[in-house]
Amino acid sequence: MATKHEQILKHIDGLPVGKKISVRQIAKALSVSEGTAYRAIKEAENQGYVSSIERVGTIRIERKKKENIEKLTFAEVVNIVDGQVLGGREGLHKTLNKFVIGAMKLEAMMRYTGPGDLLIVGNRTQAHDQALRAGAAVLITGGFDAEDDTKKLADQLQRPIISTSYDTFTVATMINRAIYDQLIKKEILLVEDILMPVHETTFLKIGDKISDWLKLNRDTRHSRFPVVDTNMKVQGMITSKDVLAQEEEVSIDKVMTKNPMTVGMKTSVASSAHMMVWEGIEQLPVVNDYHVLQGIVTRQDVLKALQMSQRQPQVGETIDDTITSQLVMNGSGGKGEETYQYEVTPQMTNYLGTISAGVFTTLVTDSANRALRSYKRGDLVVENMTIYFIKPVQMDSVLDIHPRVLEVGRKFGKVDVEVFNEGKLVGKAIMTCQLLDRS
Repeated sequence: MATKHEQILKHIDGLPVGKKISVRQIAKALSVSEGTAYRAIKEAENQGYVSSIERVGTIRIERKKKENIEKLTFAEVVNIVDGQVLGGREGLHKTLNKFVIGAMKLEAMMRYTGPGDLLIVGNRTQAHDQALRAGAAVLITGGFDAEDDTKKLADQLQRPIISTSYDTFTVATMINRAIYDQLIKKEILLVEDILMPVHETTFLKIGDKISDWLKLNRDTRHSRFPVVDTNMKVQGMITSKDVLAQEEEVSIDKVMTKNPMTVGMKTSVASSAHMMVWEGIEQLPVVNDYHVLQGIVTRQDVLKALQMSQRQPQVGETIDDTITSQLVMNGSGGKGEETYQYEVTPQMTNYLGTISAGVFTTLVTDSANRALRSYKRGDLVVENMTIYFIKPVQMDSVLDIHPRVLEVGRKFGKVDVEVFNEGKLVGKAIMTCQLLDRS
């Protein structure tokens, strides 16, 4: 039976998009305490289908699909710009298509403004009205208010009109930054994006017998199954090794692996791959916070997803990407002994004007990754790393980086990295890495 918390989440998920939600309303509807209702609403907000806005309240919004993660809802825009909703609250759940800066004549402005857009403009009353009639929302900068008739029109058309104290340039920068951050999130695949859902998952129950495993094995051609109790909570995993030489009437809870490794919906695919490779696991049950089975992920699913993520367009550039894009090959001394060059820009230094420790760590890690790729395709996960900073490196210095593969196996590698500036050793690192094969 579902817990009260799970019942509330299911109730909220079933509410129509745009519906206003309150703690008191949920508590009364489901006969639970206001504390329980509050915790469930916060969980729904974390899961991305509820948004809380100051001076407006909490509303049900659309769940974002992975391919549309670069788009924001108007409710999110309100939070980003610390805005005040002047009208059109019923449309806050809608998705922003693009934003238009109204720094032109009214006729030209309207040529660029269409349904689903957000017009960012100052106190130009006519522009507010015409944008709403064109199907767009309006963000008024500079802390200006809107006319009463405009607010009524926004309510009637269910298109938000928002006011913020920030100027137009600052607002555009803030929204751009938010979209850019979401583009980076797009590249970070989560287990929930690739799992086989529970209604498609084959599992066994406590009390089933080895004969039930044999039947499932014949029907599905699979040999690994999660074992759940009457509340669908994962209690174990059973594989062909566990049933070997066992009588058919033996209960599976006598032979299964108890307390198996599991992952959550928000666990990253990279983390799951690391767990599977390191522990030699072919399949992981996916559970929620209450350990209830949500589905499964297999090693094949995980590695395929990692491979596909590299082909994703429109991903944002992280700080690591900025650093490693400037790391260029300088020469090659043979397989696994390429050298690299890197110029220390002011952006990559600390307050003393010397190279930041984080930048130095990224450089040695990426050079080691490139060296290991000459032996084996895939990515590495650093298991252990020791770094020695021998001399400070000033900005505008040119570093020569020499990674050397000491040992490489099927699942791991050891690399020694030396960093020189003007022929003098300035830093050194040695690392043990786990290899994630994508082939």
